[in-house]
Amino acid sequence: MSTTNYLKLLLILQTLFSLSYLTTSQQPSTTPITTTTSVLDIDGHELQIGLKYTILPINQNGNSSSGGVGGLALEAKNRPCPFYVIQKNVESSNGLPTRFMPIDNNQQVINLSTDLNIVFLASTICVQSTAWKVGGADERTGRRYVMSGGMTGRPGIDTISNWFKIERYGNNESYKIVFCPRVCSSNCKVVCGNVGVFNENGKKWLGLNDEPLVVRFKKVLN
Repeated sequence: MSTTNYLKLLLILQTLFSLSYLTTSQQPSTTPITTTTSVLDIDGHELQIGLKYTILPINQNGNSSSGGVGGLALEAKNRPCPFYVIQKNVESSNGLPTRFMPIDNNQQVINLSTDLNIVFLASTICVQSTAWKVGGADERTGRRYVMSGGMTGRPGIDTISNWFKIERYGNNESYKIVFCPRVCSSNCKVVCGNVGVFNENGKKWLGLNDEPLVVRFKKVLN
Protein backbone atom coordinates (compact mmCIF):
# COMPACT_ATOMS: atom_id res chain seq x y z
CA MET A 1 0.00 0.00 0.00
CA SER A 2 1.32 3.40 -0.94
CA THR A 3 1.97 6.05 1.69
CA THR A 4 -0.85 8.20 0.26
CA ASN A 5 -3.43 5.41 0.48
CA TYR A 6 -2.27 4.52 3.99
CA LEU A 7 -2.78 8.11 5.18
CA LYS A 8 -6.26 8.20 3.58
CA LEU A 9 -7.23 4.97 5.38
CA LEU A 10 -5.90 6.27 8.68
CA LEU A 11 -7.95 9.49 8.30
CA ILE A 12 -11.14 7.49 7.57
CA LEU A 13 -10.62 5.29 10.65
CA GLN A 14 -10.05 8.31 12.88
CA THR A 15 -13.26 9.94 11.60
CA LEU A 16 -15.31 6.79 12.21
CA PHE A 17 -13.92 6.46 15.76
CA SER A 18 -14.77 10.09 16.55
CA LEU A 19 -18.37 9.66 15.33
CA SER A 20 -18.77 6.46 17.33
CA TYR A 21 -17.54 8.16 20.54
CA LEU A 22 -19.88 11.13 20.12
CA THR A 23 -22.90 8.86 19.58
CA THR A 24 -22.11 6.74 22.63
CA SER A 25 -21.33 9.66 24.97
CA GLN A 26 -24.64 11.36 24.19
CA GLN A 27 -26.78 8.39 25.26
CA PRO A 28 -28.64 9.00 28.56
CA SER A 29 -27.52 6.96 31.54
CA THR A 30 -29.87 4.15 32.53
CA THR A 31 -28.23 3.56 35.92
CA PRO A 32 -30.43 4.87 38.76
CA ILE A 33 -28.88 7.15 41.35
CA THR A 34 -29.06 5.43 44.75
CA THR A 35 -26.76 7.61 46.80
CA THR A 36 -29.48 9.20 48.94
CA THR A 37 -28.60 9.62 52.59
CA SER A 38 -32.10 10.62 53.69
CA VAL A 39 -34.31 8.48 55.90
CA LEU A 40 -37.49 7.41 54.08
CA ASP A 41 -40.95 6.68 55.43
CA ILE A 42 -43.01 3.63 54.44
CA ASP A 43 -44.30 5.53 51.38
CA GLY A 44 -40.79 6.26 50.14
CA HIS A 45 -40.81 9.96 51.09
CA GLU A 46 -38.03 11.69 53.01
CA LEU A 47 -38.66 12.28 56.70
CA GLN A 48 -39.36 16.00 57.05
CA ILE A 49 -38.35 18.10 60.03
CA GLY A 50 -41.39 19.41 61.85
CA LEU A 51 -43.74 16.64 60.75
CA LYS A 52 -45.05 13.86 62.96
CA TYR A 53 -44.31 10.16 62.47
CA THR A 54 -44.95 6.89 64.25
CA ILE A 55 -42.12 4.42 64.70
CA LEU A 56 -43.32 1.00 63.59
CA PRO A 57 -41.30 -2.03 64.72
CA ILE A 58 -41.00 -4.86 62.22
CA ASN A 59 -41.61 -8.48 63.13
CA GLN A 60 -39.62 -11.45 61.87
CA ASN A 61 -41.71 -11.62 58.71
CA GLY A 62 -40.77 -8.06 57.77
CA ASN A 63 -44.21 -6.63 58.58
CA SER A 64 -44.77 -3.44 60.56
CA SER A 65 -47.19 -2.98 63.44
CA SER A 66 -50.24 -4.05 61.49
CA GLY A 67 -48.55 -7.42 61.02
CA GLY A 68 -48.46 -8.56 64.64
CA VAL A 69 -46.35 -6.17 66.69
CA GLY A 70 -47.25 -2.89 68.37
CA GLY A 71 -45.83 0.61 68.13
CA LEU A 72 -43.79 2.56 70.67
CA ALA A 73 -45.22 4.41 73.66
CA LEU A 74 -44.43 5.50 77.22
CA GLU A 75 -45.23 3.58 80.41
CA ALA A 76 -44.24 3.65 84.06
CA LYS A 77 -41.91 0.83 85.07
CA ASN A 78 -40.87 0.38 88.72
CA ARG A 79 -42.27 3.65 90.04
CA PRO A 80 -44.64 6.39 88.81
CA CYS A 81 -41.88 8.52 87.23
CA PRO A 82 -39.97 8.60 84.99
CA PHE A 83 -41.75 6.91 82.11
CA TYR A 84 -39.89 4.39 79.95
CA VAL A 85 -40.16 3.71 76.23
CA ILE A 86 -42.04 0.48 75.59
CA GLN A 87 -43.17 -1.51 72.58
CA LYS A 88 -46.87 -2.18 72.94
CA ASN A 89 -48.10 -5.76 72.72
CA VAL A 90 -51.34 -4.70 71.05
CA GLU A 91 -50.81 -5.07 67.31
CA SER A 92 -53.47 -2.50 66.47
CA SER A 93 -51.48 0.21 68.27
CA ASN A 94 -49.31 2.41 66.05
CA GLY A 95 -47.79 4.02 69.12
CA LEU A 96 -47.32 7.68 69.97
CA PRO A 97 -46.64 10.35 67.33
CA THR A 98 -42.99 11.32 67.26
CA ARG A 99 -40.92 14.26 66.08
CA PHE A 100 -37.24 14.09 65.10
CA MET A 101 -35.02 17.09 65.84
CA PRO A 102 -31.54 16.92 64.25
CA ILE A 103 -28.52 18.70 65.68
CA ASP A 104 -28.48 20.93 62.58
CA ASN A 105 -31.83 22.71 62.73
CA ASN A 106 -31.22 24.19 59.28
CA GLN A 107 -31.82 20.77 57.73
CA GLN A 108 -35.09 20.19 55.91
CA VAL A 109 -35.02 16.40 56.05
CA ILE A 110 -33.71 13.72 58.41
CA ASN A 111 -30.48 12.14 57.21
CA LEU A 112 -28.84 8.88 58.13
CA SER A 113 -26.17 8.86 60.85
CA THR A 114 -27.13 12.36 62.07
CA ASP A 115 -27.28 13.14 65.79
CA LEU A 116 -30.89 13.92 66.67
CA ASN A 117 -33.38 14.13 69.51
CA ILE A 118 -36.47 11.91 69.46
CA VAL A 119 -39.55 13.39 71.13
CA PHE A 120 -42.93 11.80 71.76
CA LEU A 121 -45.80 14.24 71.26
CA ALA A 122 -47.70 13.25 74.39
CA SER A 123 -48.25 14.25 77.99
CA THR A 124 -47.67 12.24 81.17
CA ILE A 125 -48.23 12.70 84.89
CA CYS A 126 -44.50 13.28 85.28
CA VAL A 127 -43.26 16.87 85.26
CA GLN A 128 -40.61 16.29 82.62
CA SER A 129 -40.17 16.22 78.88
CA THR A 130 -41.10 13.31 76.65
CA ALA A 131 -37.79 13.45 74.78
CA TRP A 132 -35.86 10.18 74.74
CA LYS A 133 -32.69 9.65 76.72
CA VAL A 134 -30.56 6.67 77.69
CA GLY A 135 -30.54 6.10 81.43
CA GLY A 136 -27.67 4.82 83.54
CA ALA A 137 -27.20 1.15 84.37
CA ASP A 138 -30.22 -0.21 86.23
CA GLU A 139 -29.36 -1.26 89.79
CA ARG A 140 -31.21 -4.55 89.49
CA THR A 141 -30.61 -5.67 85.90
CA GLY A 142 -27.54 -3.65 84.88
CA ARG A 143 -29.37 -2.74 81.68
CA ARG A 144 -29.56 0.76 80.23
CA TYR A 145 -33.13 1.61 79.29
CA VAL A 146 -34.52 4.35 77.04
CA MET A 147 -36.75 6.67 79.05
CA SER A 148 -38.39 10.09 78.97
CA GLY A 149 -36.94 13.23 80.50
CA GLY A 150 -34.29 14.10 77.95
CA MET A 151 -33.37 17.61 76.82
CA THR A 152 -33.62 18.84 73.25
CA GLY A 153 -30.85 20.80 71.62
CA ARG A 154 -27.85 22.20 73.52
CA PRO A 155 -25.35 19.61 72.21
CA GLY A 156 -22.51 18.87 74.60
CA ILE A 157 -21.34 16.66 77.41
CA ASP A 158 -24.31 17.59 79.61
CA THR A 159 -26.81 16.34 77.05
CA ILE A 160 -24.85 13.37 75.75
CA SER A 161 -27.52 10.82 76.78
CA ASN A 162 -30.22 12.54 74.69
CA TRP A 163 -28.82 12.05 71.18
CA PHE A 164 -29.64 9.17 68.84
CA LYS A 165 -29.11 8.29 65.19
CA ILE A 166 -31.06 6.45 62.53
CA GLU A 167 -29.11 3.91 60.49
CA ARG A 168 -30.18 1.76 57.56
CA TYR A 169 -30.78 -1.92 58.31
CA GLY A 170 -30.92 -4.36 55.40
CA ASN A 171 -32.07 -3.46 51.89
CA ASN A 172 -35.83 -2.91 52.27
CA GLU A 173 -35.98 0.65 53.64
CA SER A 174 -35.80 -0.72 57.15
CA TYR A 175 -33.86 1.07 59.86
CA LYS A 176 -32.47 0.80 63.35
CA ILE A 177 -32.02 3.46 66.02
CA VAL A 178 -28.53 3.76 67.47
CA PHE A 179 -27.10 5.50 70.51
CA CYS A 180 -23.61 6.67 69.60
CA PRO A 181 -23.56 10.48 69.75
CA ARG A 182 -20.83 12.70 68.35
CA VAL A 183 -22.09 15.95 69.86
CA CYS A 184 -19.08 16.65 72.04
CA SER A 185 -15.33 16.28 71.84
CA SER A 186 -13.38 13.05 72.01
CA ASN A 187 -13.14 13.52 75.77
CA CYS A 188 -16.73 12.27 76.11
CA LYS A 189 -16.83 8.64 77.19
CA VAL A 190 -19.77 7.06 75.41
CA VAL A 191 -20.74 3.40 75.34
CA CYS A 192 -22.42 2.97 71.97
CA GLY A 193 -25.17 0.49 71.28
CA ASN A 194 -28.23 -0.42 69.27
CA VAL A 195 -31.65 0.44 70.63
CA GLY A 196 -33.27 -2.94 71.08
CA VAL A 197 -35.89 -4.61 73.26
CA PHE A 198 -35.70 -6.33 76.64
CA ASN A 199 -38.52 -8.78 77.31
CA GLU A 200 -39.39 -8.60 80.99
CA ASN A 201 -42.53 -10.09 82.55
CA GLY A 202 -44.46 -9.97 79.31
CA LYS A 203 -43.46 -6.40 78.45
CA LYS A 204 -40.97 -5.09 75.89
CA TRP A 205 -38.82 -2.25 77.19
CA LEU A 206 -36.43 -0.38 74.89
CA GLY A 207 -32.79 -0.14 75.85
CA LEU A 208 -29.25 -0.63 74.60
CA ASN A 209 -28.99 -4.14 73.26
CA ASP A 210 -26.80 -6.09 70.83
CA GLU A 211 -29.86 -7.00 68.76
CA PRO A 212 -31.45 -3.87 67.26
CA LEU A 213 -35.15 -3.20 67.04
CA VAL A 214 -35.81 -2.94 63.30
CA VAL A 215 -38.28 -0.20 62.44
CA ARG A 216 -39.97 1.82 59.72
CA PHE A 217 -41.58 5.25 59.89
CA LYS A 218 -45.13 6.26 59.04
CA LYS A 219 -46.25 9.84 58.55
CA VAL A 220 -49.07 10.99 60.86
CA LEU A 221 -51.68 12.71 58.74
CA ASN A 222 -53.40 14.77 61.42
